[in-house]
Amino acid sequence: MAAIETVQIPLGFQAPDFTLLDTISGEHKSLNDLKSDKATLVMFICNHCPYVKFVMDELVKLGNDYLPKGVSIIAISSNDAEKYPQDGPDKMKELAAQINLPYPYLYDETQEVAKAYKAACTPDFSIFDKDMKCVYRGQLDDARPSREVPPVTGKDIRAALDAVLAGEAVSEVQKPSIGCNIKWKSGETKINYDA
Repeated sequence: MAAIETVQIPLGFQAPDFTLLDTISGEHKSLNDLKSDKATLVMFICNHCPYVKFVMDELVKLGNDYLPKGVSIIAISSNDAEKYPQDGPDKMKELAAQINLPYPYLYDETQEVAKAYKAACTPDFSIFDKDMKCVYRGQLDDARPSREVPPVTGKDIRAALDAVLAGEAVSEVQKPSIGCNIKWKSGETKINYDA
């Protein structure tokens, strides 16, 4: 299974709008419904990816630690659920209940939202400020499922969120996230966002 990195694009882009099914509530939710006037973290994840499974406990902790501080966290799965049924809406809802996911887990059936955010891998993270401009597009931390050290701490995302909440500039040193490619319906492993 080939690992893919987050597509590096210039920071400062406006968060693309969307309306998607929240598999937890069964309601359609828009970015406008979910965004925060402090900081919004949008992540592309899925149920079956070993990179996501490896950090899932930390993703839940992030929600428990930062939602009370006014941060909005939005998880989106864009994988082709026909070829990967474990990533379909029913299984997403099931997993969210099992792990007590404290924020929405949205299903991007058309994959248009992943393309709008230029998402490439799972997990793929972007943090937006109060004006919904992207200030961070990088990794959770240095931990990887292929090695035991360092442990999963979420330090990179946490540092970026703390900076936004404090009204400070986010570090320009941002390492790309790495994970499984999004399972595109076209069968491609990587979308060419330069085209």
